[in-house]
Amino acid sequence: MDNKDLIWEKFLSIIKKRINSVGYDTWFSEAYLYSLSDEAVIVVPTITHKKHLEEKYMDIIEDIFNSITGTNFIIKLVLENEIEKKEIKLNDDLIDEEVGVPLVSYKKTNLNPDYTFENFVVGESNRFAQATALAVAESPGKMYNPLFIYGNSGLGKTHLMHAIGNYIIKTTNKRVLYTNTDDFVTEFLGLNRSFNKGNNLEKVAAFKDKYNNIDVLIIDDIQYLGNAPKSQEEFFHTFNKLFDNKKQIIISSDNSPDDLKNLEDRLKTRFNCGLKVNIFPPDNELRKKILKNKIANMNFESSISEDVIDYIANTCQSDVRNLTGALTRVCAYNTVFYQDVITLDLAIEALKGTIHNATNTTNDIVKIQRVVANYYNVTVEDLKSKRRVSTIAFPRHIAIYLSRLLTDESLIRIGMEFGGRDHTTVMSSIKKIDKDIKSNKQLAEIIEEIKKKLE
Repeated sequence: MDNKDLIWEKFLSIIKKRINSVGYDTWFSEAYLYSLSDEAVIVVPTITHKKHLEEKYMDIIEDIFNSITGTNFIIKLVLENEIEKKEIKLNDDLIDEEVGVPLVSYKKTNLNPDYTFENFVVGESNRFAQATALAVAESPGKMYNPLFIYGNSGLGKTHLMHAIGNYIIKTTNKRVLYTNTDDFVTEFLGLNRSFNKGNNLEKVAAFKDKYNNIDVLIIDDIQYLGNAPKSQEEFFHTFNKLFDNKKQIIISSDNSPDDLKNLEDRLKTRFNCGLKVNIFPPDNELRKKILKNKIANMNFESSISEDVIDYIANTCQSDVRNLTGALTRVCAYNTVFYQDVITLDLAIEALKGTIHNATNTTNDIVKIQRVVANYYNVTVEDLKSKRRVSTIAFPRHIAIYLSRLLTDESLIRIGMEFGGRDHTTVMSSIKKIDKDIKSNKQLAEIIEEIKKKLE
């Protein structure tokens, strides 16, 4: 029994466990592996077998072959009468580079292996984006195609896109390519200039082959395509080619497709035909979660207090990059001055002059939660919890009321800060306290007392 037969025997033993007996007997019992070279050629008995296996089972076939051989073979299903007379020679060494297609390397994909779903910190502001990204990674080309992720810079769009790509190349043998729009435009325009001189036909063909013969295209910052009309034309054809062949396309931008200026309507229409997902700025809970995750990775847990984490989270609200950058500066400042513990005073000194457009934290939601919790002898986590006992629900109503009264935050943002409550629940709390104050003099005095503590 040669290598080819051993591989096929192993393949059959695995697929028997992955599908039911009826499916196995119907679609695989009469099939056999004919040859291995750059392709794994599998012979099937009828055209019906070929069509059904290509449409329903191709992913699982590729996955099993990849796990057995460690090589990304191109799977080809043929009928007996399609087999070429010249027999394809099997290379006995399956690890040899000449056998099959090597496993996708990070150099070829342009992916950053450090960006994964495992280290993407999830909160209310990005939960939907993360869930849809994972769904696409698990079923590329089948779920939400194209996937269009948009939001301000520094919110995690690029991290999610790399995570999708990394997941796909680790769980399948699909060909993945990540690029940003600047690189796509630069590459295309360079080739176009050479082509006009009549000396670059091969490179132009290689460019088209590079983008048309992949399974997953991940392209970042598509908004910059608006400044390159010729590149828009090329990307339009690339998009159509991939989409028509059911290849997965993942796009990111700082704005939704409809808000992209200078972009052709036909491109906007295609971007809108899939799923659009917005990533919002992180709420306070997520900002603290991100900081604590970063602190754990930096081994600073024993050196930094909760007050410092609160301070950084409240002064860096715009995006994740500024947030983690502020933490890095504080930790570096601490190292330079050889302090055992990072105090609030040290953090304030470290970030002095570096934080622009910082939110006034005098009466921010976090401070309101803390003061109300202390006043009623409960915890901030109690206020954010789902517990409805009166000793917790009533202080929660007051904290929500004061958050609306003393900050400029929206009902949605306030709800997110109180355990992800919807805006109708927030409004209900506000109306309740507002009504009670008018008939309860003691409550009105308590509200004033809390407001003085906040001052």
